[in-house]
Amino acid sequence: MASYKEPSFQERTALARETRAKALKQLAERPAVDEALVAQRQAARLAREAAEAEKRAARKAAILQAKADKAAAAPALAPPEPAPAEAPAPTEAELKAARDARYAARKHRKR
Repeated sequence: MASYKEPSFQERTALARETRAKALKQLAERPAVDEALVAQRQAARLAREAAEAEKRAARKAAILQAKADKAAAAPALAPPEPAPAEAPAPTEAELKAARDARYAARKHRKR
């Protein structure tokens, strides 16, 4: 059995040149683009995109309408809540006492 012979630089460049020429020949042999077909495909794509956009807009409108209906029905279902009384802002001493209580509770949990 013959051993593998590594191709030389000249052989690799010749193979690359032949491959490139073959690809260019195949590209040149391709049929020309039919403008009528391209226009037809583009019109179909635009119609499909318009239909999808219309469907999205209808879906969004339905969601907004459902939210509006739900918001309109919510006050009728729930009794009105009294407005919360405005609590005065805590003083520095109250803030420190709350912080110390949290610290003590944390220390107690660790034991």
